[in-house]
Amino acid sequence: MSLHCEKEKVLQNGFLSTQMRCVILEGTKSLVESATLLGYLHGRSDSVKDTESCAQCNLASLCDMAKELPLVDDEDQERCVQSLDASDGTSHLDLFSRVTENPAEHAAVTMLMGEDYVIPPRTAFLLSDFSRMEPLLRYGHKFDVIVVDPPWENKSVKRSQRYTCLPSSQLKRLDIPRLASPDSLVVTWVTNRPSHLRFVRHELYPHWGVEPMAQWFWVKVTADGEFVFPLDSPHKKPYEVLILGRYRGHSRLSPSERCAGAGTPTVQDQRLIVSIPSALHSHKPSLAEVLKPYMKVGGECLELFARSLQAGWTSWGNEVLRFQHSSYFTLTPAGQPLATGSCLPPNF
Repeated sequence: MSLHCEKEKVLQNGFLSTQMRCVILEGTKSLVESATLLGYLHGRSDSVKDTESCAQCNLASLCDMAKELPLVDDEDQERCVQSLDASDGTSHLDLFSRVTENPAEHAAVTMLMGEDYVIPPRTAFLLSDFSRMEPLLRYGHKFDVIVVDPPWENKSVKRSQRYTCLPSSQLKRLDIPRLASPDSLVVTWVTNRPSHLRFVRHELYPHWGVEPMAQWFWVKVTADGEFVFPLDSPHKKPYEVLILGRYRGHSRLSPSERCAGAGTPTVQDQRLIVSIPSALHSHKPSLAEVLKPYMKVGGECLELFARSLQAGWTSWGNEVLRFQHSSYFTLTPAGQPLATGSCLPPNF
């Protein structure tokens, strides 16, 4: 049976094929052994302070309030951009209808509704929802990597009301063709629900003009290197899926003709990202380093539905500053060395 057919089998019944199961088992075992030798796994979990309850910033609610503000209707793209260091007071920044940039080589701190938020260096972001996305579209940047982390509909999330879910069909409203550079790498986080996996491959990507290329797994382990849930559990899985593709537009060229003219690195299939998941709900590992081999040097990167910021990236979402609250950070004055232990090891 071909690899393509094996993947389709996974999507149909919701369980891993024998081949994929072996990839995850053997790959995770190898990476865990290496991480243990390097000292990343130590058999205990470091406590993470729960700041979600004491620093609840309700950014999605703020976006709803911002809908009452007038949109910037000038076509001049400069009117859609503002800089942190160009303002004489961060309280005057319009975070909802303009893309905010921190062009400096060091982080900055800005205040919103009486709370401080840390903005990484060389970062741009827009705090908005679908109804106020136009500033990002008029930003004038084409992105070489676009990571999408949708708030998929989920029963447990609905019960907990941690965030607002989005029907799959609404994702087609994202204007990827206006944001993507030719052959841009598009990466979508997908739940293990078979209908969501099918939707991304067979509806969403074709609608955007994206050609599916590979399927990766983010495998979650404990500090002991064990799966956080049994691999064969019929309910919660110890992994999440990423579907990777290349933006080809809606040309009539055959797949072989498109690949021949693309000149872009081939995306490896069945890669694993293994890490201890964050104690913060729905906080994904950064993909910046693992995606570098598949993009051009100096390429621009964008994350959609972001809940945090990354240095050198542009981010958009109605909770884009959620995990940038100052309570999540140990702030060090510019020019001073970082305190020991202030940097966490990368995903292995």
